[in-house]
Amino acid sequence: MKTLPRLRIGHLPTAVEPMSRLAATLGGPALYIKRDDQTGLAMGGNKTRKLELLIAEAQANGARMLITAGAIQSNHCRQTVAAAARFGFECTLVLYPSTPTDALPAADEPATGNLLLDKLFGAKIVWTQRATRDQTLNDTFQAAWEAGKRPYLIPYGGSNAVGAAAYVLAMQEFLAQNQPVDWIIFPSSSGGTQAGLALGSRLFGFSGKVLGISVDEPADVLQDRVAGLASATADLLGEKANFGPDDILVNADYLGTGYGVMGGIEQEAIHLFARNEGVLLDPVYTGRAAGGMIDLIRKGFFKVGEKVLFWHTGGSPALFANRYQDQF
Repeated sequence: MKTLPRLRIGHLPTAVEPMSRLAATLGGPALYIKRDDQTGLAMGGNKTRKLELLIAEAQANGARMLITAGAIQSNHCRQTVAAAARFGFECTLVLYPSTPTDALPAADEPATGNLLLDKLFGAKIVWTQRATRDQTLNDTFQAAWEAGKRPYLIPYGGSNAVGAAAYVLAMQEFLAQNQPVDWIIFPSSSGGTQAGLALGSRLFGFSGKVLGISVDEPADVLQDRVAGLASATADLLGEKANFGPDDILVNADYLGTGYGVMGGIEQEAIHLFARNEGVLLDPVYTGRAAGGMIDLIRKGFFKVGEKVLFWHTGGSPALFANRYQDQF
């Protein structure tokens, strides 16, 4: 496998821990957790792994500015601007409300959660709407390029072949930790984490199943996205591995009333993880994926004797966003 340039940013390897009390509470399979919420950069999260490769590529290209996009409470944006601060880049974030009906923050509205951290790390923020995200992102990049700022564009979620390659390495890391499991479950949205884990599973011989709980996309859309990205990542790494949608396991039964809208399954999952394991989930990604996993356990989806690992992708700063404070 081809070796890509990489900066050491994360506190790796992240721990694999049993969740014995949660498993006893739910009465289902043995449960484990992979603690990518503890990668170390700006309160941690899965994007730190991707940024190790993306920032290395930015440096190799002579970039002086990072530009990326996300929702107001984006974990990806928080970690990107923190990495920019650490390595001396300017950073512009294109941010938008989580739902089409949400208003942009008022100029005098206090920043909370991830947005507070974005500002603390020195991000310049360009506001837009989700429907115009990609156009605004491209316009922002073009304006910076024409101004001679040497920007490097990081896609939404850090989910291109370079970013996904980080989770190929993460799967290799997990297998070296010698904790056999039958299922790996995690939130899936932009697709980079799942693409890397799917490719890593094939390259390194993981015998279990990799199941992404969709946060915001129908199953067929996410399967197509992840399959294409996994194949592109294989090409980048010099490996012969092609993926079709049927190779990608996605459950999209827990979309609720939309992206960023916390409902009952997220609330219960957050409370169960906190009170049984002392682990913090977030309202958007890990809360939804853990809620889906809990529901599948209660429905008897997993076979007797199987072991299930929840890959915690981080996001706890969003717990402190104003929009969620009256829901706990």
